[in-house]
Amino acid sequence: MSLWVDKYRPKTLDELSYHEGLTTRMRALANSGDFPHLLVYGPSGAGKKTRISCILRELFGKGVERLKIDQRVFLTPSKRKLDVNIVQSNYHIELTPSDVGNYDRVVIQDLLKEIAQTQQVDLNAKQRFKVVVINEADLLSRDAQAALRRTMEKFMSNMRIILCANSTSRLIAPIKSRCLLMRVAAPSPEEIKTVLQQVAKNVGFDLPPEASEKIAEDSNGNLRKATLVLEALKMQSKDLNSPSLTIPKPDWESYCHKVADLIMSEQTPAKVMEVRGKFYELLSHCIPPTVILKTVAERLVDQMDESLKADVMYWAAFYERRMRMGNKKIFHLEAWVIKVMCLYKHYFFDVDMEDLNAFD
Repeated sequence: MSLWVDKYRPKTLDELSYHEGLTTRMRALANSGDFPHLLVYGPSGAGKKTRISCILRELFGKGVERLKIDQRVFLTPSKRKLDVNIVQSNYHIELTPSDVGNYDRVVIQDLLKEIAQTQQVDLNAKQRFKVVVINEADLLSRDAQAALRRTMEKFMSNMRIILCANSTSRLIAPIKSRCLLMRVAAPSPEEIKTVLQQVAKNVGFDLPPEASEKIAEDSNGNLRKATLVLEALKMQSKDLNSPSLTIPKPDWESYCHKVADLIMSEQTPAKVMEVRGKFYELLSHCIPPTVILKTVAERLVDQMDESLKADVMYWAAFYERRMRMGNKKIFHLEAWVIKVMCLYKHYFFDVDMEDLNAFD
């Protein structure tokens, strides 16, 4: 039994119900006979992967839906083995090189060269090239991006690359200059409500407009989250017309809010250690550190005085950048908490900050 978000995912460009202009451009590209490298970017839940799968269907037909999962082993220069899961059809390959961390360059070099040096397997295929879809492209290391750049230059005749990313800010300029950039913006609340109504119709029940409006507002432009919440609400309550209908928060989000409340309650070294333990627990449950930082910061900003909000978000951005450049995420999360506590105490108790510059 599959989730609604997968079961009712659009499979062709014609089934997409929002961003009509973008859909038209994708269809024109697929039928142009001169398909370029693509960089598809936008916020989480906007529909990037769905549009990529639709454009693959437009390029190659139904064959791209016959998928198999393969595990490939790559060998680093130090003879360390790397296991990478690859989803592939006869026409394309999808992978996430950032899963292996700093060794992503090895995966990029070995796999892409192997694919690029071989011809299309299916002689009856509409296109003579294979497509490589790279997820989380903005998390690739600089070395991996440099290797990808050289591969894109050298093997254009046999291969096209589609990069999927949340942001283009961490991609090097040569990568962006070799791709056609396509931004998939977050759908508006009205577009989310339309999709939810369509999902409800496919399932076979009537979705009250009030319920769809609540879900759309809570999703904050994330269509995947909105569909998952709709399914959860339907499983919990058969009657969605109830005026007391509430949108359940994920456990990790509620836990992040408790961490923010801890920071506000007391600003002491003992409280820093307690918050550190909470961060470790969130990280051990595979919650991304950037998501933790963003969620806790938003909760803090909601509770703080107006004069502190800008500083809190500034230091959140500062330590997020350091976190992306470094390795030990917990160090940067803890440093941000200390900085926020210092700001809070300085504001309320007029504490001298000159001795606390070590945390900047």
